[in-house]
Amino acid sequence: MNKKYVIRTDASISQPMTREEAIKKVKEYDQQGVSAYIVSEEEGKRIKDSDFRTPKWS
Repeated sequence: MNKKYVIRTDASISQPMTREEAIKKVKEYDQQGVSAYIVSEEEGKRIKDSDFRTPKWS
C-alpha cells in the first residue's frame, strides 16, 4: 500500500508524503513547539477545500 499522508498545522497543510516521512516531520515540528498532526491525503484535501478557517463575520 502506498498510502500518503499530510501534516496539518495551524498555518498550513503539507504536500503528501509517506508515513515515515510524516512521522519524522511531526517530531521536528514538536521539537520546535509547533502543534501538528498527521491526516490521510484524502482528509487533507477535504480540509484544504473547506472554508472552516474563515470567520463568518469577515
